[in-house]
This record gives sequence, C-alpha cells and structure tokens, in this order.
Amino acid sequence: MDDMIRFDGRILFLSSDPELIERQLAGEELTLAAAQPLRDQISTDEITPGRVCFHYDEALGRYPYVGLKCGERFPVHADSVKAGGFAVSVAGKRRGKGSSREASPYAELCAGIRLAIAESFERIYQQNCHNLGLFTGTDFGLIDRVRAGEAIPIEEFARGHDPITRAIIRSGGLFGLTKRRLAGDAKLALPRHPAGPMTYAEKMIARAVVRDLTTGQVGVPRVRPGDGIFVRANWRFSHEYTTPMAAALLEKAMGSNYRMHDADSVLCFRDHLSLVHHTLDDKQRATGLLDAALTLDAVQKRFCTRNGVRLHGELPDREGSEGICHSIIAERYAMPGQIVVGTDSHTPHAGALGALAFGVGSTDIANAWITGDARLQVPATCRVVLRGALPTGVAAKDVVLHLLCLPYVREGRAIGQVIEYAGEAVAAMNTDERATLTNMAAEIGGFTGLIAPDEETLRFLRERRGVDSVIEAWMQSDPAAELAHTIDIDCSRLEPMLARPGDPGNGIPVSALGAPVAIDIAYGGSCTGGKREDLLRYHEVLAWGLAHGLKVPAGVKFYLQFGSQEVRDYCLHSGMFDTFRAAGVQLVEPGCGACINAGPGASTRAEQVTISAINRNFPGRSGPGQVWLASPATVAASALAGRIVSFRQLQERC
Repeated sequence: MDDMIRFDGRILFLSSDPELIERQLAGEELTLAAAQPLRDQISTDEITPGRVCFHYDEALGRYPYVGLKCGERFPVHADSVKAGGFAVSVAGKRRGKGSSREASPYAELCAGIRLAIAESFERIYQQNCHNLGLFTGTDFGLIDRVRAGEAIPIEEFARGHDPITRAIIRSGGLFGLTKRRLAGDAKLALPRHPAGPMTYAEKMIARAVVRDLTTGQVGVPRVRPGDGIFVRANWRFSHEYTTPMAAALLEKAMGSNYRMHDADSVLCFRDHLSLVHHTLDDKQRATGLLDAALTLDAVQKRFCTRNGVRLHGELPDREGSEGICHSIIAERYAMPGQIVVGTDSHTPHAGALGALAFGVGSTDIANAWITGDARLQVPATCRVVLRGALPTGVAAKDVVLHLLCLPYVREGRAIGQVIEYAGEAVAAMNTDERATLTNMAAEIGGFTGLIAPDEETLRFLRERRGVDSVIEAWMQSDPAAELAHTIDIDCSRLEPMLARPGDPGNGIPVSALGAPVAIDIAYGGSCTGGKREDLLRYHEVLAWGLAHGLKVPAGVKFYLQFGSQEVRDYCLHSGMFDTFRAAGVQLVEPGCGACINAGPGASTRAEQVTISAINRNFPGRSGPGQVWLASPATVAASALAGRIVSFRQLQERC
C-alpha cells in the first residue's frame, strides 16, 4: 500500500439542518463553519436502514445515509451521495452508534467515501471502517488539507491506535494482515507487563491471547487497557443479515478454497428476517425486497452446507425460527470464562453468564472463520454498582434506561469500555434480568456488558441447560484492579422509566410524563424483551388486568413475540397462552421481528405511537412511527390502559 493518499472528491457535511445537506447534494460547497451544527449520534440504522441491508454487495453504494433524520426530514435519497462525487463525510459525536452492521461503512465506501471524519466514533463502526480500508479521523484540520489536494501520510490515520489496528490500516484492511498471519510472516508484539491485578474481563482476555496463529499457542500473564491483540474465540456466530456479506468478502479476499477453523464452534442463525413478509407491502414486494430477503437466507444456507456449520433456522411446521441468536447462545452455548464473538451489537447478552461476549462486523467474523480468533484492543472497565434493592415494579430495563441518562454515558465516555455490573441488586437478579443489563451495553456504547458468575449462574446452567458447572477462583475482578470509572446507583430511588422516541438515551421516569400519551401498538419481544422472565412479567400484568375486568382495548394492538422456542414452550406448558389470548394479545413466533421492522408489531404510519420492550428506538428502527421504550411490565400495563402508564399507575387508577 502507498505511504501517502489523496482524497479526490467533495466533502459532505452531515449537518443537523436538512436544507444544508440538500444544498450539498445539489452541488453547493460548504465550509465546516457554515455546516454547523453537525449531526451527533448518527446511528448505523440511519446510515443504512434495515431494508437497505437486504443488499450485501456493491449495490449498497446507492444508499448511504438514506435513513438520516435531520429535524423532521430525510434529506438523502438513493444514489444522491454517489452521484455527488463525495470522498469525505463529516459528522459530530458518536458516529456509527447502534447496530454492528458493516453494511454501513461498506455502503459509504461503495458510494465513493474514502474518509470518515467525526468528533468521536463508536467502537464497532470504526473497527469495521478500518477492516474495509475506509480511513477515519477525528482531526477536523483534515478538511482544509483534503480540499487543498494535499497528499496525506497513511501514518497519520494509524497514529494513536494500537499496533494491530495500525497494521490493519497500513495493510489496507484486515484481510491484508490475515494473509500475512496465516503465512507466518506477521509476528505481532505480545503484551509484556509485570504481574499485577486485573479485572475479570482482562483475565479472560489474557488467557485467550493468541501467541502464535500457526502453532495455536494462547495465553499471556497479563494484559492492560490499550493492548492490541487477537483472542481465541470459543464461539463465533452470525445471522442471515450478515453471513452473506461476510462470506462474499471472505471469498473475494481469500479465494474459493478457504478453509474453516473448527467449524463445530461456528454457528449461524435465521432470525432477523424470518417474518419480514408480514411487513412488506405490495409496492415493496414489487421492488424485489422479499426476493432479496429470501436470497440472504439462501446464501447463508449454502454457506453452512459448504462449511459444515450448524444453522439454527426456521421450523418446518410453523413460521418463525428456532430463536434469536442471543437467546440461543445464552440458552445452549455460552459458559463462564468463554470468549463469544458475533455479528451483532447485542452479542454482550451472554455476558450475563460471565462470558466475554462482544459484537464484530462482517469482515471480523469472516476473518474469525478461518483463524479462530478475533482482534480487539483491551478495553478499560467501567464498574456499575447497583446498591440496595429495586422497588417493586422496577426491572433491569428501568435500570438501563436510567443509566443511559447519566452524564458519563450521554457524553460518550463509556464508549468501548467493559460495563461490569456488581452490587446487591445484581446479586438479587436472575440470569434473564441480568441479560437485559449486559445486552444493552450496546446502547451505552460499551465494548460489552459483564457480570461475574455466581450461584445464580450455576442455578441457571443446571436448571435451564442441565449442566453442572463450577466457578473457578479466577472468575472475578481483583480488588485492586484498575477501573476507568465507577458509577454508583442507589436502586431504592429508581422508578419505572421510559425512553422518548428517537434514542434510548432520551430517558424520563414514567411519573414525569405529563400529558397522556395514547398508544396504537404495544410490543413485547426481541432479545432484550422476549426472555422467559420478560414473558412472566407480561403475564403478571395481564392476569391482574383480566381479574379486574381489563383487556387490550379496541384500537390498540398488543404483540408478544417469544425470543426462542424454549421460551415459547415454557409459556405454553405453564398455561400462559390462555391468559395472553383472553387479554387480546397477538402471539408471534420467535424471531427479531418488529425490533428491526421485519415482523408483526412494527408501525406502518408515521403518526402511530408504539410502546416497546426492544432495546433501541432510533428513527425508522421499528417502522415509521414514534417508539417509546419501556420495561415489559410498563408495556403490558400501557397495552391495557391504551396509553403509557406504569403497572403501579394502572393499579392505582383501578
């Protein structure tokens, strides 16, 4: 790769003002000052909305930023970025938050963008950029240098990163480095630190550091935040939204004769689009969206057959799937102390079991298929101590929505950190509730969420999986381990929470809502809201409602979607189905569904209001309507009331 690079093309400022974006797309050049304020917290859902991700090749270049919402408008349309001849794209804070979908930077790259500039980046998005060879920078001084036609040293984009990331940037992408590693030509420096205390996450990483890819040696005495390393993964998984792109990128880079590393530890899932036919209208079908979704499924099946990979897919006797990838990983696979990597930002779900589980992009998982390892920069740890006891009616989801409001999180200081949960309230939670905490580390912007295993972990493994396990002495943070930050929360002061439409960080207590908010849709499901414990909470509220003469009123639709067949069967055999149906609930087979606008429960009109138990509510995430986030109990209570209320408020009203 050349040591210098010029970015020949225009600069697109992603302004908060839709008119300014439209003027640039029409040919006008703006200065940085004129484009202010830039859009902060642009999510990957906005860069490439869900249905754009039905494409997995260069066709993505037609669509970057088509979901970008500025004010009440969407100023970018198909083909407009590519037609505008842009080479650089500039945004504000936390660029690329949300989903791990590598389709986002790949769409930018295919549209001609070669450099992404922002005040700060989300970890997975920036890592995906580097893997693809898309440069990133936080120096706004680059703007004038690009416009002057200056040749910029590649080393400027590598500076400040760990050694492995620098090697990837210099190699033009991850596969460039992988070829050298597989050939034994890349000897990467290993961490060499004097003995000292470590966090639980650091201990797991240290035990899994790949010393030599060709010999399979792993483990170093100690790692510290900032170390760049590869770690051997116990489980590697992807789903039909990401497997096709990963397979295509792998074959393009390595040829058709690539060999999988330990196919038995690779898993694939058909969970994201198994119910998408429910949300596609005739116009969308006419444009080929359903065919594209079915193609993703077919490509994944061929990949699994070719490589001997287990596929958790659809059922032969009814629609839906075996379950959401995160649900099944926790129910069947992840164990304390293991490393789990998956092509989804909510992979930290398995951190509830004491596994180090983190999301990666398509290039990273493709690389992991043939090497068995995944690269990371050792993250710092932010400990969240949940003190005291949660009041009746307050759940893990309320805790996370409160946490997302705190300045440390809102200001982006937790980005890329391990969110380690501890305290009396955590000890009192069951594993399903803990999974809500670790799962939504993605919304915090963290590297992962993690809870050290304890007796509750052993109970879950024994009762839910029939596995007898032990907690080894090393499976906890050392008392003197270095922490980046500690957040103390007095749980006794918490109350049911909401997140207003647009962002999970828009939190307010339900009691502070003010004017009544009528709802059209209530949705309980997703990996965050479709676990066994979540269904028990929906059932508790609905059973109380039936006993007090309440059902879902006319004009409101309440959907409950199971996270897995295990959860569905538990509800069926426990007699919950009778309560759900008597209350007027529409039951939906397992899958991601409405959470990604791909199944029953998604809105169809902008004026619709949804109360939802999913994990994020970015614009367009679950349809064109307005999505409020809440706990399962609040979702069920609101469904019965026809407006947003907590369960306690509903009880008091009756």
